[in-house]
Amino acid sequence: MTTTQPRPSTSGEPAGRRSSRGARAVLVLAIALLLVLLVRSFVVQTFSIPSDSMQPTLQPGERVLVWRVDASDVQRGDVVVFDGTGTFADAPPEPQGLAAVGAGVAGVLGFRPGESDFVKRVVGLPGDRITCCDAQGRLLVDGTPLEEPYVQPGDAPSELRFDIEVPEGRLWVMGDHRSDSVDSRSHLGSPGGGTIALDDVIGRVVAITWPLDAVGTVGRGSAS
Repeated sequence: MTTTQPRPSTSGEPAGRRSSRGARAVLVLAIALLLVLLVRSFVVQTFSIPSDSMQPTLQPGERVLVWRVDASDVQRGDVVVFDGTGTFADAPPEPQGLAAVGAGVAGVLGFRPGESDFVKRVVGLPGDRITCCDAQGRLLVDGTPLEEPYVQPGDAPSELRFDIEVPEGRLWVMGDHRSDSVDSRSHLGSPGGGTIALDDVIGRVVAITWPLDAVGTVGRGSAS
């Protein structure tokens, strides 16, 4: 009787060992992908600036890194990205069937399909009374003039007069390019009087990542 001997590995390494190394590589890649998704979902996200409304701080087309923050960590002067659905933008129709399942999975992974995201600066915190303007044209917070070095040169803090008390759990937000920004002032007649919910804040802009000549950090605002 003739017996067939196992053919030696041409690589000089047992087939079982090669298989084990391949499985470990797949496991490492899977863990790395999971970590990226977790970081993206719970720590940082990136966004592209769509308009001129935040000049000179942010330019159209720049990509920014957004650090997710707890609502209690939001400060006056922060540049934030928020979901404006239902306040700054009409609410889209609810997805049905498989689309609803896909939207749910995407939400868990940190993607936000069908939502309208905006970037503005926090000017009023819950309980603040924001008024435009004093004799020098400055915004007032609870009667105290607000110094705003970030406003686009040549722009007034606001051409529109208003006097609003920010409800609890909400924020008053404005663009730095005040003459070219659709912000809380544009939605005074909407529910919430133009304010946005703290829960709708996605995160705080902490850095510009693109283009390379604009890379740098975005500090917490000095509004005071």
